[in-house]
Amino acid sequence: MIVLHHTAMESAEAALARLRDPDAGVSAHYVIGETGRTWQLVSEDMRAWHAGAGEWRGRGDVNSRSIGIELVNSGRHPFAWPQMLRLEVLMQDIMTRWRIPPEGVIAHSDMAPVRKSDPGERFDWRALALRGLSVWPGPEVSRRIADPAGFADSARAFGYPCDVDAEALLMAFRLRFRPWASGPADAVDAALADDLARRFGVDHTGPAT
Repeated sequence: MIVLHHTAMESAEAALARLRDPDAGVSAHYVIGETGRTWQLVSEDMRAWHAGAGEWRGRGDVNSRSIGIELVNSGRHPFAWPQMLRLEVLMQDIMTRWRIPPEGVIAHSDMAPVRKSDPGERFDWRALALRGLSVWPGPEVSRRIADPAGFADSARAFGYPCDVDAEALLMAFRLRFRPWASGPADAVDAALADDLARRFGVDHTGPAT
């Protein structure tokens, strides 16, 4: 897997200082600055402490099975174009080398909806999906008729944690797929989640490991 983050810090230097601090208890495999400059802090075949508690597709211990990429961004502004270009190149390389499919690329907020919101609503997931680096609901899906009551089950079938309530699931789902939406889950949320579950989901009704 690849887990994408934003640093929520004002500069690359501040983020690097924290990620290199042995007392901080956090680390990441890569950091990409706004100019596209990239730092590798942890070898890809080693565990980095970037994900923390959470699960995806019914499995926990995400740190042990993922590569973490931190993007320098405060969380309040769009991601710089050179930064996104460098991210795409890096992801293509990692995904080829480790045979990671597009559905194996997630947001930190996907696996830990209650705790995290990164990389946040300003991150362009659709652009990644158009390049085969992530997934996106199919065309015309939003026009389908779907029962909003089924949203949470579909979101969990897609991969979101089973032990998170429907409100937190909706917030995480919209951060990635409908950041402009508000209010309770609606037919569009349900249709999008159902499409993603049908195409990329797994049955993970058992306990997380």
